[in-house]
Amino acid sequence: MTDTNIDYILEPAIYMIVTFIMFVIGKYIYQLFHPKINVKNELVIKDNLAFAIAHTGYFIGLLIAIGSAIVGPSHGLIIDLIDIVVYGSLAIILLNISTIINDKLILNKFDVRKEIIEDKNEGTGAIEGASAIAAGLIIYGSVSGETDYLAFGVFTSVAFWLIGQAIMILTAWVYNLITSFDVHEQIEKDNVAVGVGFAGAIIAIANLIRFSLMGDFIDWTSSLTKIAAYVIIGFVFLIITRFIADKVLLPGQKLTDELINQEKPNVGAGIIEAFAYIGGSILITWSL
Repeated sequence: MTDTNIDYILEPAIYMIVTFIMFVIGKYIYQLFHPKINVKNELVIKDNLAFAIAHTGYFIGLLIAIGSAIVGPSHGLIIDLIDIVVYGSLAIILLNISTIINDKLILNKFDVRKEIIEDKNEGTGAIEGASAIAAGLIIYGSVSGETDYLAFGVFTSVAFWLIGQAIMILTAWVYNLITSFDVHEQIEKDNVAVGVGFAGAIIAIANLIRFSLMGDFIDWTSSLTKIAAYVIIGFVFLIITRFIADKVLLPGQKLTDELINQEKPNVGAGIIEAFAYIGGSILITWSL
């Protein structure tokens, strides 16, 4: 076997090992940010499905966030490993900060921890998991791309992450505005269907934000203009998609009736709504 073939096998293996180490670190960092939560107790002893959904969302978001440090052209093994460690660490920290921000500002009318840990509210768990996935997507877009200097790359990554977080908070406000019911009230009443639909909207907008942030940094004007354009597209898309989900994907029935105006909310309708948002978001990124 030639040296080239050995390198072809060895380097990807090294990247995978380092990435796995970063993932394990991210798992323990979560515990540092949430010292009052006993993960083992919630998953194994209490069989808390709401927490399992939220925690799985964190793992997905963590994987996406760390992946942002891996994608892109190689600059040599040593430089690549430095980038993975630096940007991977940054991604882990930003992801965990995002979970705290989202708890306080996206679901700001009740105690998220109480709903998930004490009440085992699966709708809240779905939104918590979606928020982590959304944060991972935003971090992916913020970190990916090339800059001339590592320090400046870290600075732009944090700046774009902050912008993305602000848009996510605005998304929650817009979503509550376009529905004919109070989303927070329904979720607090353990309405899983509403939680799943809202979770889909969060992930869909985050995917558009990710797409707008990707690419090499050129200048602030170009980047901010691009982000603003995609935010407008995203919010218009959110309104249109809700109408489509109501009139087309659920023939003969109104989405709102299925979600809140019956004794047992239709979780399947919430899944259809979530699919409409996420599917539409993916289609937009494929088309642009």
